[in-house]
Amino acid sequence: MDLLALYKQNWKKHFRHLTPNNCHLVLAVSGGVDSIVLTDLVFKAGFDFTIAHCNFQLRGAASDSDEQFVKSLGEKYNKEVLVKHFATQEYVDSKKVSIQVAARELRYAWFEEVLGSQQSTVDSQQLMVNSQLSTVNCHLLTAHHADDNIETVLMNIFRGTGISGLHGILPTQGKLIRSLLFANKASIIEYAQQHNLSWVEDASNATDKYSRNFFRHKIIPLVKEVYQNGEENLLANIERWKEVEQVYNQSIQLTKSKLIEYKGNEVHIPVLKLQKQQPLNTITYEIVKEYGFTAAQVNDIIQLLKADNGKFVASATHRVIRNRNWLIIAPVASTEALNILIEEKDESIHFENGSIEISVFENLSSVSEDVNLVQLDAAKVQFPLLLRKWKTGDYFYPLGMQKKKKISRFLIDKKLSTIQKEKIWVIESNQRIIWVVGQRIDNRFKIMPSTKQVLQLKLI
Repeated sequence: MDLLALYKQNWKKHFRHLTPNNCHLVLAVSGGVDSIVLTDLVFKAGFDFTIAHCNFQLRGAASDSDEQFVKSLGEKYNKEVLVKHFATQEYVDSKKVSIQVAARELRYAWFEEVLGSQQSTVDSQQLMVNSQLSTVNCHLLTAHHADDNIETVLMNIFRGTGISGLHGILPTQGKLIRSLLFANKASIIEYAQQHNLSWVEDASNATDKYSRNFFRHKIIPLVKEVYQNGEENLLANIERWKEVEQVYNQSIQLTKSKLIEYKGNEVHIPVLKLQKQQPLNTITYEIVKEYGFTAAQVNDIIQLLKADNGKFVASATHRVIRNRNWLIIAPVASTEALNILIEEKDESIHFENGSIEISVFENLSSVSEDVNLVQLDAAKVQFPLLLRKWKTGDYFYPLGMQKKKKISRFLIDKKLSTIQKEKIWVIESNQRIIWVVGQRIDNRFKIMPSTKQVLQLKLI
């Protein structure tokens, strides 16, 4: 069976919902053999398409020559060719990223723009032809093939990956379609030669300074010396690993559904339940990874299961906090969190009711009677403090009283409305509430004649 027949067969298997009658394709064409063969196959399969070419202006005249070659395809196939020039080196310098990362970010951002503009144009044209068809799907096609998939999986394995790194390059991701993944490089070149297709060569593909090229030119040929069918075996494994990943994800989702409680922007996990899970490292990682935590932080997070109240592990965007019998994943941005840590170095903290200024000093001249400006014996307070909304069961020792009182009863006695009660926050130190914010401090933390340092909290 020739490549065109295999292409049509593969399209029906993975993308049967898209037909020449209901979609428009945007082809990412560099001018290399892979994208040239993709263009020819899509044309012969009967699809309407637009060609999109990126000129990264990194190879001088060679980049401009590639652009002119791709433009000539518009005449050959009678299709529109879109070209974008990028100041790639300037992007690299400003973003402090590699050329490969810069090129990827630039081209896919532009492809998103192209898809939007093509969607609008094609919809209006199609509606004129067929009033019964209300929408036309626009999709981006890239020329990733089986060899790319093998290289990607090997690179993932060596640099470290979870199970998701073993499925390689996916056939679809949103509007992106990779319809050549079934074909290896040799079959693509053979097709191009049989059909007298011309293409251009990018000189950078021959150098080994890029990781992918090193695997392509060095590692894989060495493997094939030992395992002649190594590439075919790895492609078969990739398909199996995709199925294994499905089973794995089903199990993880079931476990997470039994463990996790979502409260606003926070995730609450009972310590005792999590401790019983096996394998603990894997389950913990799957819970925390979407909040910016890395596999290297998992052991530290597991240590929180036996840590003191208030201990935490932080990512760039979130904290995992040990709070009594719970681990709480809360946003670092305090205005989004329902449980906010106050560390000893903090001078102020922001939350939904305003801000709290924190200061420590000696030689208090007078004790404030303002409920929004309170002073506490610093020696009795243990950091980090936890600022949170009050909840049923909370109690404290109101200033002037020697007996504890539930906060629910305290708020009733204050004759607060239901809405006012919902806005009440508390600050606790080592599981003891020191202040019902804006209402009253706890008697156990009041200033005494023996007090040497004062912790002042001001609600503004």
